[in-house]
Amino acid sequence: MSYKIVVDSCCELPEELSGDERFQIIPLELFVGDYHILDDENFDQKEFLNQVAGSRICPRSACPSPERYKEAYLADVERVYVVTISAKLSGSYNSAVLAANLYAEEHGEKKIHVFDSESTSGGELQLVLKLLELEEEGLSFEKIVEKVERHRSSVLTYFVLDNLETLRKNGRLSSVKALVASTLSIKPIMAGSKGQIVQKSQSIGMKKALARLGELVTAELKEARDRCLIISHCNAPERAELVKKLLLAKNEFKRVIVLNTRGVNSMYANAGGVIVTV
Repeated sequence: MSYKIVVDSCCELPEELSGDERFQIIPLELFVGDYHILDDENFDQKEFLNQVAGSRICPRSACPSPERYKEAYLADVERVYVVTISAKLSGSYNSAVLAANLYAEEHGEKKIHVFDSESTSGGELQLVLKLLELEEEGLSFEKIVEKVERHRSSVLTYFVLDNLETLRKNGRLSSVKALVASTLSIKPIMAGSKGQIVQKSQSIGMKKALARLGELVTAELKEARDRCLIISHCNAPERAELVKKLLLAKNEFKRVIVLNTRGVNSMYANAGGVIVTV
């Protein structure tokens, strides 16, 4: 094995990759009052959402330590690619970069590159899939990094949540100047823009909001046939299926992946949230 892909636990991997020896997932930590867990393979979404629903304290997360990342870099491989959640949403990226610097000081130079996905969930997976594709083509480390960085700028991330309170209380909506939504029935359609969260539109009711999301993605999308559609949902398979049908009615994708969210994305999306990346 000549390379390794390290991702933080904000990246949802499809089943065929979750046990792949080329991958290592570095978990973030989750806190709900005194309740504390790692966002790892033992994450129980139902139990976690119950803890959140039963607590008056807003849930929060903590990024991995540089030491955790540095241990992953010790693998006997020539190249290490790291993909993290947006640096503007978590300290995970900074920890991974610091770990690469510490590794170089202690063990000498190694081909390690840390990608700030400028997204989360499927946004990270989009970069992972591109890495696999380019490694399969046999390109050089430098060329792969260049192409993945370029690909990142074309990835679209949209989402609709039942509520934005966890994002708001954790300071993740600082770039949103004004949310017009003032009642529970009005659902903002949000998007990622250079790693920050912005509001794109809003609709009355979740069904109309998901339809509007589909319209916005289709309007912005270019060359859908070359793209992978990734839909992540927090315990909302019916909503994910609706979005899938809406987008497939107007676009033809290379591949479609539907995933249930891991810990951090479950915390921010809350039950019912849907995230789309292409």
